[in-house]
Amino acid sequence: MSGRADVPAGAEPGPGAPASDGAAAGQGAPSPRARRIGRLEPAAIAGVMSRDVTVFTRYWLSTTFSSVMEPVIYLLAFGFGLGVLVPRVAGLDYIDFIGTGIVATAALFSSVFPGMFSTFIKYRFQHTYDALLAAPVDTEELVTAEVTWISIRAGVYCMAPLVVAVFFGLRPGPGVVLVPLIGFLTGFGFASFGVTIAAFAKSIDNFNYVISAVVTPLFLVAGAFFPVDGLPAVAAAIAQINPLFHSVELVRHAVFGLEPVADLISVGVLVAFAVLMWRIAIWRMRARLID
Repeated sequence: MSGRADVPAGAEPGPGAPASDGAAAGQGAPSPRARRIGRLEPAAIAGVMSRDVTVFTRYWLSTTFSSVMEPVIYLLAFGFGLGVLVPRVAGLDYIDFIGTGIVATAALFSSVFPGMFSTFIKYRFQHTYDALLAAPVDTEELVTAEVTWISIRAGVYCMAPLVVAVFFGLRPGPGVVLVPLIGFLTGFGFASFGVTIAAFAKSIDNFNYVISAVVTPLFLVAGAFFPVDGLPAVAAAIAQINPLFHSVELVRHAVFGLEPVADLISVGVLVAFAVLMWRIAIWRMRARLID
C-alpha cells in the first residue's frame, strides 16, 4: 500500500490532475484520495458490509438453508449410522464427538465456498468491486469487509449442528458461549483462503481442483469424525498443522472443558492462518483488480 486508495484501471487522474495524493498547498481542496488517511478506515469497511447485508436480505433463506442443512445431515447420518457401531470415541459418546466436530466443518463450509464463488462472481461477472473501488474504498478495506461479513455468518451458522446435538443428548458446559467466536476466527481464515483462490482462478471450473484436492482432505482429516491419533504417523503429523483440526479441538474443549495450554496453541494457529491468508487475499485481489 502506498497510502492512497486503490483505483481501478482507467480511473487514474488525467493530465491536469495532481500527480500524487498530497495536493500541493494552494491548489484548492484536496481530492477524495488526498483526504484518505491510513488503512482500514471503519467507515469504508462499514459501507461495504452494509451493502452485503442489504443484498443478503434478498437471499438469506436459501443461503441459510444450504449452510445449515449440510452439516446437520452429516451429523445425523454419521451420528446415528456409525454411532450404532461405535458408541464411544476418545471418551465421548459418538454423537457428542461428532456433534462438536461438525461445528468446525460448518464454519468451513459457510466461509470457504462464499469466499470462492461469491467473490469470483462479483469481480468477474457483476463488476461489483469495480463500482466499489470507484468510491473512497481501497482493496484492503474491500477484502477486509467481505471476509469479515462472511466470518460473521460462519460464526452464526456453525451453531446449527450444536443445537441439533443438544436435542439428541449433548450437554455443553459454560464454555459453549465461545463457539461463535471460534467459528468467526475459523471462518475468517477460510474466507480469506476462498477469496485468494477466487483471485487466482481463471474460470469458476478451477474451483473443482481446490475443493477436491484441498478442502475435502482438510475436512476429512480434522478430527471431526475420528481421532487423528489413529492415523499413520505422517498423516497425524500433517493433521496437527491443519487449521480445521485446531478449530475442532477448540470447539470440543469449549463444550466439554477448556485446556489452557493446548487451547492457546490452537488459537495461535488459527490467528496465524487467518492473518496470513488475509494478507495474501489482499495482495492477490489488488493484483487482480488494480495492477
